[in-house]
Amino acid sequence: MAASKPVEAAVVAAAAPSSGSGVGGGGATAGPGTGGLPRWQLALAVGAPLLLGAGAMYLWSRQRRRREAGGRGDAGGLKRNSERKTPEGRASPAPGSGHPEGSGAQLEMNSLDRAQAAKNKGNKYFKAGKYEQAIQCYTEAISLCPIEKNADLSTFYQNRAAAFEQLQKWKEVAQDCTKAVELNPKYVKALFRRAKAHEKLDNKKECLEDVTAVCILEGFQNQQSMLLADKVLKLLGKEKAKEKYKNREPLMPSPQFIKSYFSSFTDDIISQPMLKGEKSDEDKDKEGEASEVKENSGYLRAKQYMEEENYDKIISECSKEIDAQGKYMAEALLLRATFYLLIGNASAAKPDLDKVISLKEANVKLRANALIKRGSMYMQQQQPLLSTQDFNMAADIDPQNADVYHHRGQLKILLDQVEEAVADFDECIRLRPESALAQAQKCFALYRQAYTGNNSSQIQAAMKGFEEVIKKFPRCAEGYALYAQALTDQQQFGKADDMYDKCIDLEPDNATTYVHKGLLQLQWKQDLDRGLELISKAIEIDNKCDFAYETMGTIEVQR
Repeated sequence: MAASKPVEAAVVAAAAPSSGSGVGGGGATAGPGTGGLPRWQLALAVGAPLLLGAGAMYLWSRQRRRREAGGRGDAGGLKRNSERKTPEGRASPAPGSGHPEGSGAQLEMNSLDRAQAAKNKGNKYFKAGKYEQAIQCYTEAISLCPIEKNADLSTFYQNRAAAFEQLQKWKEVAQDCTKAVELNPKYVKALFRRAKAHEKLDNKKECLEDVTAVCILEGFQNQQSMLLADKVLKLLGKEKAKEKYKNREPLMPSPQFIKSYFSSFTDDIISQPMLKGEKSDEDKDKEGEASEVKENSGYLRAKQYMEEENYDKIISECSKEIDAQGKYMAEALLLRATFYLLIGNASAAKPDLDKVISLKEANVKLRANALIKRGSMYMQQQQPLLSTQDFNMAADIDPQNADVYHHRGQLKILLDQVEEAVADFDECIRLRPESALAQAQKCFALYRQAYTGNNSSQIQAAMKGFEEVIKKFPRCAEGYALYAQALTDQQQFGKADDMYDKCIDLEPDNATTYVHKGLLQLQWKQDLDRGLELISKAIEIDNKCDFAYETMGTIEVQR
């Protein structure tokens, strides 16, 4: 899809479901990361924003929350990416450290000592992978611990929850974590473990509440927590959007979306303008060959409708060509499949794509294009192995096809294989030196690599690369969009806003750019009204922009 289409968490090039819900050719998104971090794994284009989902709302209020969370001892000081898998050690002072004299105190120490001993024994079982025995020991520790020893007792419950987690007994995990949190309301490990249990139990709202508390207590410094927060908030936003807009009739995406999508393919036969000899009656006698073509070729009529932007008639005309097993049946199958994808009907698209791929006598570029689109569809369906197979097959059968490397590069971004992505973009650029999209996306991939590696000199080099791309290709909206995402990440909000304005100047009907710009207002100026106004504008422009609906739903959930 070209310069401006959103990307879902597991979506990549050319799948192009409804406008805004998937990726087309050029689209992708930003975020930080490794194998699944939502802020990065939404890969290129003006796709899902740098701050999609929880990131947008969290970072919107990050400074305020950091002030609130500042100075909180245990909660705020956790390290980035800290794990919470193992049970905890001693929570109370060692025997003899300041307890009062007397039989009552001595009895309390004996009970607590025995509880600690049981817990320590449980920890040994846990480390040995003997979780049932560990649970028995933690249960004994809970029964022995004096009820007024809240810190110790909460640790015992949390440790038992950790053992239940290893056995995937999620209900018990949630129950024990609840006990631990009741005893110690700022117990980050217990809150996070309960959040994960709620996720497994499909209690999304409860999961979001717990993980939001964890993020606040940690000062938004732990990527593990932010990952889960983004994930569940995005799921809730999608549910909210589906519930609110479930009665919308399926519509063809906007003409701007469709043109942007096809512009991301340079070796796609079906997206090329009609040849003069193919046109129905422009240069020929109406009673001659043109009249026969007009009557008998549904595919050529579909191509004519494409040039006229009369997209609603294309599927039916292609079906006529296919039913008649006409001369252009392979082309008609691919064009029909493409428009099925554009309206979000992947189940109807797949059989057509399968047929084109299996037609050994078909033009190799048709088959390669079908593989690209099927591979993108698989990625959207979260089947990365099948997606990878299709892209690799496309490269094998048509190694000089720049589109293969362009779109496979986006797949590699989504799979966090940045070096391989850069190599694919380089090959695309070698084959198509004037490919503005590939050059912009390569620059973004290099930025991602530098950002995740925390390499300041490489970050600056990547930012300079963006400047060179937009100078060389001033009409490429994708370059401005990706640069804006990087600028937002660097908190250069004013300049990012300017870049989105340039995107809008180039593509005024691009709904997703308005969503990005709206999210930027939330992060930059904490201006919720302006942010929602821009997202509403996106829906006004394209009432099938699922990206806008889901973002709106996410904001509503967070509010």
